[in-house]
Amino acid sequence: MDSMICLNSIGIIHTDFCNLENMPIQPIGEKASQGRIEIFEEFVEGIKDLEEFSHLILIYNFHEAKKTKLTVKPFLDDVERGVFATRSPLRPNHIGISVVEIEKIEDNNIFIKNIDVLDNTPLLDIKPLVPDFDIPKTNIEIGWLDKVSKNAKTKLSDNRFK
Repeated sequence: MDSMICLNSIGIIHTDFCNLENMPIQPIGEKASQGRIEIFEEFVEGIKDLEEFSHLILIYNFHEAKKTKLTVKPFLDDVERGVFATRSPLRPNHIGISVVEIEKIEDNNIFIKNIDVLDNTPLLDIKPLVPDFDIPKTNIEIGWLDKVSKNAKTKLSDNRFK
């Protein structure tokens, strides 16, 4: 199956992270910072009513990922894992997600907290975080991450996924 899917960026995520080294590996990281989402003019009407929400799910393109691997050694482990059991950017479609907090919205700019992506990351979509929709009420199993997920707060990026 060779289907072509074309996605257009709706904006750009601006952060203080100019390179992969020493960047937080998840939005909950202690070094996650404030940032700004610049929504392109033709999509500004779509952010109407967003100021009523506290958190957003950002869907973006890992624009610096130049290769794809089906097994990777994640930041929180020393064992090769299937890419779909990780948050690695080296996935077949180089798509990432982050949950961030809204600070304020001014014109076509959404100011956010707890962002963990490279500066100038292309934004593909925004969805409001709705706990009743997004957080299952049943037991959640997190596989191999169960023993190491708490380390994501202090673990920093290196160049392993470049």
